[in-house]
Amino acid sequence: MGIETNAWRGGPELLTPQEMSRADRLAVAHGMSSLSLMEQAGLAVADAARRLVPPGSRVAVLCGSGNNGGDGFVAARHLKRASYDVRLYLLGDRAALMGDAREMARRFDGPVRPLDPFQLDSLHLVIDALFGAGLSRPIDGAAAEVIAAVAEHGTPVLAVDVPSGLDGETGIPIGPVLRATETVTFFRPKPGHLLLPGRELCGVLRVADIGIPDRVLSEIRPQTFANGPALWSASFPQPASEGHKYSRGHAVAVSGPAHATGAARLGARAALRAGAGLVTVASPLDAVGVNAHHLTSIMLRPFEAAEGLSELLSDVRKNAVLLGPGLGVGEATCRLVEAALRSEAAVVLDADALTSFSGDLIRLRAAIAARHHPVVLTPHDGEYARLFGAAAGTRLVRARQGAAESGAVVVLKGADTVIAEPGGRASINANAPPWLATAGSGDVLAGIIAGLMAQRMKPFDAASAAVWLHGECANAFGPGLISEDLPERLPAVFARLLDGMQSV
Repeated sequence: MGIETNAWRGGPELLTPQEMSRADRLAVAHGMSSLSLMEQAGLAVADAARRLVPPGSRVAVLCGSGNNGGDGFVAARHLKRASYDVRLYLLGDRAALMGDAREMARRFDGPVRPLDPFQLDSLHLVIDALFGAGLSRPIDGAAAEVIAAVAEHGTPVLAVDVPSGLDGETGIPIGPVLRATETVTFFRPKPGHLLLPGRELCGVLRVADIGIPDRVLSEIRPQTFANGPALWSASFPQPASEGHKYSRGHAVAVSGPAHATGAARLGARAALRAGAGLVTVASPLDAVGVNAHHLTSIMLRPFEAAEGLSELLSDVRKNAVLLGPGLGVGEATCRLVEAALRSEAAVVLDADALTSFSGDLIRLRAAIAARHHPVVLTPHDGEYARLFGAAAGTRLVRARQGAAESGAVVVLKGADTVIAEPGGRASINANAPPWLATAGSGDVLAGIIAGLMAQRMKPFDAASAAVWLHGECANAFGPGLISEDLPERLPAVFARLLDGMQSV
């Protein structure tokens, strides 16, 4: 799935179907014509169809009885005038159409056929304008038969707003669903466009500007965002000419015992590549030798137990600390975490630091609540379940729930990673390739977060930026990736990011 934004200069906001309906109403209240909005939406669909198939192609436009169907009537009219062989099929009775959809049906000057799965053979493209993003019940009857027939024929599908049968808020199919080659949505994407499996069912996502003014967002106040530079670039740390290593922060990665030191070093290397001015590996006494053998630009400090870590972190210049990778599971790790949480450093908790509190969220939450400094938790699904218990809902719902219950920013990792803060703001990431599923990848991500927070980037922004950078590094390397490759791709990714930020 990719997001095509050639004609879209909007922000990173994601709107639920309910919020999008409100945006439409607010646009009308601000002087826009609802017919004009539908005309622009249908024209955007027609433009997308023209990019997919040439004039003369046989195009079936499947229309429902609501506004999605109205968009389909507009698209059919424009394609017919552009010399396409357009065949429009309507689910339901034309006389039952209401409002703007009724007017757009009146303007269409071609035959309107009843929806029939047996007429969908020998087509070059199907435009799916049956149901919109707010569908609340499974598709059945003739529409379900049509979905099955289109899938059987393998005809490319261009979906209007969302593929029919997909919940635009959750990205979860409600019964049968049309898998789209491309999807055209309007003004802003919806969470279901980025959450899996919706992202895959949408194909390439095109976001069209149909004239809704951005000022309606100040009234809607969306809480969900597409993760990317547009979300956090304003707070992204950039080296200053008068800066020095001490002004760029000092991150600490806490090592595990001698047999499990590599994970902490991966995190430390990532923190250094992410821009922290100094990075130290805090090492148990039995692991000092093996860590020293592998470290050069990263410093090394021995410590012993939680008391030793507290003493090390009493130096307030050490302003970010990562615990968890390779640390070991048990009471000793819980005490190390609590020692870190008593410090003034920003804290990133990953892997064993989370699993050690399995079934005892109250203890961890109490330690977080007692401090006034940032905390980021980075669980994958298994770690989340062990810490927060089994939870229903999408990754977005669960990440928000975890953030609210813990009082920390939560990075719920997966192919559609969600970053959420306790107040409910959340971002959904969509750039992670499948080859990120490799040992140590999460340690690197946690290190990038710590490195950005050492530079005093706010925790939600730092976590969102780190997740995006992590995905970009993996995309830059490609297949065959191992975790050690990720930090070494950061300089090139940073260069492109900073160049893009300076050119805006």
